[in-house]
Amino acid sequence: MVVHALTPDVPTLDTPSKVGFVVSKAVGNSVVRHRVSRRLRHVVKPHLESLPPGTNVVVRALAAAASATSAELDADFSSALRKVLR
Repeated sequence: MVVHALTPDVPTLDTPSKVGFVVSKAVGNSVVRHRVSRRLRHVVKPHLESLPPGTNVVVRALAAAASATSAELDADFSSALRKVLR
């Protein structure tokens, strides 16, 4: 997966963090894409509170996400998020 993050220059506590997902047809048919989206939402939810307020994150699933377990997706997302938030 590929993760992009945009943090605000001046964070405000009243602006929530947002996450968007891009799951293209390269991942699989609509059933597979929807399953990957659901898994990604489940993986990302616990990380939202640790993001700086107002952060926008885009997660792009690659084709390998279709066969990855939730634990693998979580490890990949955690690693990618740490890299972009440095």
